[in-house]
Amino acid sequence: MFNDTVEGMITALETLLADRNPTLLALGEPTHGVAAFTTLRNEFLYHLVEQHGYRSVALESDCLAGRLVDAYVTTGEGDRQAVLTAGFSHGFGNLQGNRDLVEWLRDFNAGQRPADRVRFHGIDAPTEITGGDSPRGVLLELHRFLSAHLDHVPGDVATIEKLVGDDEEWTTEAAMWDPTKSKGDSADAGALRLLTDDLVALLEKEKPGLPEGGDLLARTAQGLLRYHAVVADPAPTRISLMLGQRDAMMAANLLALPRTFVFAHNGHLQRNLSTGQGFGPAWRWWSAGAQVARHLGDRYTFIAGELGASETQPDPDPATLQGYLASVVPDRALVATAGLDPELAARTDAVQGYSPFSDVTGADAIAFLRRV
Repeated sequence: MFNDTVEGMITALETLLADRNPTLLALGEPTHGVAAFTTLRNEFLYHLVEQHGYRSVALESDCLAGRLVDAYVTTGEGDRQAVLTAGFSHGFGNLQGNRDLVEWLRDFNAGQRPADRVRFHGIDAPTEITGGDSPRGVLLELHRFLSAHLDHVPGDVATIEKLVGDDEEWTTEAAMWDPTKSKGDSADAGALRLLTDDLVALLEKEKPGLPEGGDLLARTAQGLLRYHAVVADPAPTRISLMLGQRDAMMAANLLALPRTFVFAHNGHLQRNLSTGQGFGPAWRWWSAGAQVARHLGDRYTFIAGELGASETQPDPDPATLQGYLASVVPDRALVATAGLDPELAARTDAVQGYSPFSDVTGADAIAFLRRV
């Protein structure tokens, strides 16, 4: 029943692919920074590229910064260390698994025709836990993109610069905890949103005659301004709204990709409602996976990543989902959720930073690692 090696997991992956033939194949992780999950992701990707013709990989990292990584792995443009530093958000360029991935993609692409190269994509919003980026950069880039190809583009650089003002007013960490510190609902922010709508409308009308690249800028500019508006919202549910806006941006980026293998936290990829608790009301928002699944249906396949124990996480209670998997999987396995009891509850002894997968109906399979 269980495949206790990486090779066995790939065999199980073959079965899953044969049954589903997904447009978007997602692998999650329950916590960031664990080498075992990025290593497994890389093994899956190498197999998908070499045996199934996948030519697109997406990670939970800044969608705009990811263009630096894509340029490096497809054309060799850029300095490796600079790309790892600036091309990933959340410090993910420091992870050995991501460094290995970048080098493998570059080596593989070096021998391929342009159409056969594996493209790299970031799917995340340009935000961190401490705040979001200023909209200055993406708005100026969108305006320059349109101005390079079209006449009579709404607004101008001076207007954008004036309305944006001081970047610190957008990026200040204080706004995460106090909505009155945010510029997101100011008159200038409202004017920027109207101007952005005009720029995006122009892009849509002229798209047949424009090169690629504008859609990502348009999505990000609109989404980032919406995010800042939510940051400024004093509603008790503002954290849920912020999380939901971030995942809505992820979903839009995923839906714009071709056949792709994506890797992110389980909470962003599961088909059901995501929840969390920090302070104030419990957080509830629809994940990017839930939004994508609404559009793609069975063409979206999600494998949740899960662990049994680690140096900081003890063995799970046998009565939990994680405990059951640990009792039947000696090392590692890709387990179809269709054969699991949906009443099994998630463990409740998780250390900070680790979110136990809690609902088997939200995934098609679980990549379970007994100890990491």
